[in-house]
Order: sequence, then C-alpha cells, then structure tokens
Amino acid sequence: MPDPQTMPDQLNLSSLQPAQARRDRKRVGRGLGSGKGRYSGRGIKGQKSRAGSHKLPAGFEGGQMPIDMRLGKLRGNFSADAMPIGPFRTYSQPVNLRDLEHRFEAGAEVTPELLKQAGLIGSLRKDVKILGVGELSKGLTVSAHGFSATAREKIEAAGGSITWLRGDPSEKKRKAKRIKPKPDAEEPVEQTPVAEAVEAGLTEAPES
Repeated sequence: MPDPQTMPDQLNLSSLQPAQARRDRKRVGRGLGSGKGRYSGRGIKGQKSRAGSHKLPAGFEGGQMPIDMRLGKLRGNFSADAMPIGPFRTYSQPVNLRDLEHRFEAGAEVTPELLKQAGLIGSLRKDVKILGVGELSKGLTVSAHGFSATAREKIEAAGGSITWLRGDPSEKKRKAKRIKPKPDAEEPVEQTPVAEAVEAGLTEAPES
C-alpha cells in the first residue's frame, strides 16, 4: 500500500475518476421518456420484434428457398483425389529457405515445434511445407510434411537432409492398359468330297 505522504496532492477522493469514460448500457422498456419506450426500438410486430429472432442461422430467408439453393452449382473435381479443390481442400503453412537461413545455425535439426518457437508458423495442427525461396548455405536436418522440388535440391546441395513426417510420397502408378489378345486366324476346315461337290454345284445338299 503506498504511503499517503508520498501521494501527490491532486490525488484524493474528490478528484478520482475512471481511467476511461463510462457508457451507460441501453435500458429498454423504461417508459416513453427514456428514449427507448413503447416498442423498445424493435418496431411494431413482425418476426424481428420477437425474442430469439436475431439467432437465426446465416442464410435463412424466412422460409423461402435460400439463394445458395436457388443458384446453379459449379461443376468440377470435388473428390478426395482432386485436392486441394473442393470441400476436401487442404492448407499447408509455407516456410521459405531464406527464413531457415536467418533463424537456425549450421547443423541444427529443424522441426515444426522449433518453427513454432521461432515464429515462422502459427499452428502445429496444420501441415508445414518448405519452399525454395532464397538461398541456404548451412547443412540443416529439416523435418516437415512437404517439400518443393527446389527446396529439396537446395537443402541437399548445402549438405543437409530432409525427413518426411508422413513418409516419402510415392508417385501414383499409372494403370497399364490391358491389350486385348488378337483372335487367332481360323484354321482352314478340311472339306469332305460331298461338301466339295455341293460347292461346285454338281449335287444338291442332303436334307437333314
């Protein structure tokens, strides 16, 4: 508790005031003279004058067909294999090599936790991808979820190494087209003397 003798003369009970101006809360329904009387600023009737009317979900249009359902939908690749397009889009936090050059010493092991401490990424719940912008003159052991081709080349050229946190991605194997076997040439059928005579028109075919 400060000594009353050391307190300035201007500071006393009669000169106290709040650090910032106070603003009275809005008091509705307190008569016509309050400025918010009669209808309390809500108008007359209607849905917006009822309780809970301001807690409707976004896009609600009073029950009519909302605009997001009235308009046509864009077609395209929206499957999980079409990332990062559509509802399955992913996001990676980019970190450039120039940032690693300034923040880490030679021989350091760079992990997402250290990137978070250095302020290069904002969250550990999102993937980290190392990009190749800038130059790297130190050998670093970098662990991340993704690497660009340029970043990978520059890290290895500087004497460092990379570690894929989810395993080295393997290239998708193209499905080999199945070649249908060509039908073998039909072997000639030996004809009997009767069949040869029928073809020659010498005799009529026997009735079956």
